[in-house]
Amino acid sequence: MALLAMIFVLVQSLIQYPQPAGDGLDEATHCRMKERQELLDHEMARLLQELEEQDEGWGAVLSGALQQWPFWVIAGVLLLLALWFTCRRRSGEASNNDVHEGEDSVDGREECMEVKVQESSNASEQRSREKEDLDGGKGESGSDGMEDREKTRYAGNEQGILLVDRIEWPVEDLERGCSVIAELMESLTRVFVDSVSNTPYPVPQEAIGVGSAFEGWSPRDWDGVYRVLVPLNPPPGHTFHLEPNSAGQLAARTFNVCVELVCTCEKEQVEEKPLCFLHHSREELWRKQKRSLLEMLCTSSYLDVEKTSRWFCQLVRSSWLQVPQWHSWHVVFQPCSRSCRLELSKGRESLTVEMLFGVRRGDSDIFVSSQPTKATITASTAWAETYAVAEAKFFRHIARQLPCESLHLKCLQLFTCILRDTGFSSSTWKTVVMHVLTTVPLSRWHRRAFARRLWDIMAYLDRCLQLTHLRHFVLGNERLPAEISLPPAMRGVVPPNLFEHLARDPAAHREARQAYGRLRFCLGVLLSSH
Repeated sequence: MALLAMIFVLVQSLIQYPQPAGDGLDEATHCRMKERQELLDHEMARLLQELEEQDEGWGAVLSGALQQWPFWVIAGVLLLLALWFTCRRRSGEASNNDVHEGEDSVDGREECMEVKVQESSNASEQRSREKEDLDGGKGESGSDGMEDREKTRYAGNEQGILLVDRIEWPVEDLERGCSVIAELMESLTRVFVDSVSNTPYPVPQEAIGVGSAFEGWSPRDWDGVYRVLVPLNPPPGHTFHLEPNSAGQLAARTFNVCVELVCTCEKEQVEEKPLCFLHHSREELWRKQKRSLLEMLCTSSYLDVEKTSRWFCQLVRSSWLQVPQWHSWHVVFQPCSRSCRLELSKGRESLTVEMLFGVRRGDSDIFVSSQPTKATITASTAWAETYAVAEAKFFRHIARQLPCESLHLKCLQLFTCILRDTGFSSSTWKTVVMHVLTTVPLSRWHRRAFARRLWDIMAYLDRCLQLTHLRHFVLGNERLPAEISLPPAMRGVVPPNLFEHLARDPAAHREARQAYGRLRFCLGVLLSSH
């Protein structure tokens, strides 16, 4: 109707302003033309009034739509682009088997993600083996039947498999570095035992690899240092006794290592009777050049971390030429007040190892170590309680139990490296993943359920943020494997809250919730793109 009205107005304008046909028109023609014009004006007025009465609403709608024509143009262009992108994506998926997947990337898809992934050389073989495993296990019942149903449920979903295969995985470099460090520490320990025998110095024991490198993963903020903990046993005639140093948070306690002398008069020795630090005079001990640990490495009656560090570094220096590695590796000692740090180099290969030393709490896997705490000022006699040995032992236990031994490590790798800068520290992700490992049955940590396990980790983090409560993994955890030994007092304690700072600071809690929302979006985009 509106279109007819516009055409009528155009025709009427032509009639109102006719071009003169000539100069010879008589008065009768002018009269007829004038009457015709009046008739047309009257008819146009009637039609316009009728249009306004019958189609007043449609005119308003059309007028508004015409005023917003740029919006409709943009909407049409976006619709065409969406259709084109969908068609291209489907065609790309259809030809995916003919394209080398290592050339794909998700770089630039979102500013919050810079994903650098590559296809594993044996990914297709692993997928084929898992398909055969799924087909062969359909007859089992009970828990195996539940596992088969879960695998079947996600068998058609290739998102998790594509992503887990294409995560850049530094495991070969880590294994190489850990192997070199382990062999070096084994050689040094043998030399240490011979060097400190019949001396008043602590006796170094077999080194224990700790930290992410020896656990099999590397966060983005990893400094590239391989850390080992060297347990120290008291020398003959001495004993170590741990005294709590502070009444602070349970998860950040420090201890003093009190050195006490014990009687050695009753001990038998073939060559000669040993001198007892308690029952022999100081003059006799001095004459026989027998000095106690209290005189060598202690401040007051407490083992001094800095004095022990200087002695230990000197011990490593004197032992270096007696180990086989000195022929092939060049070593540089780096100064450090609470540890011994070495930089090893051979051609283009270089490794950095930091030797921490500590004292074991009883027969447990909990130590007090020389590693500095987060405190600004740490006393030289303060030894921080560490759970690194228990955590490393837990990761080795999990690796032996999982169907896909590195799946949990790839989850950590994804959250700490690919989805980085999300506001959550590597230690937070590690704690969350360890909790999920003790919650979700280990039989369900297979490659086809990778995406599901990622969402399980996200759900656990979301719940912790809602409650502003993340439990310490070691302290008070009743789900720890039996092979991890804790002091009896530690098993019954209430686990410290690692999100206590969020509970005290509403602004920090709100920021953490926002970071979780961004992380959830990024993870969804990442999974949907594979």
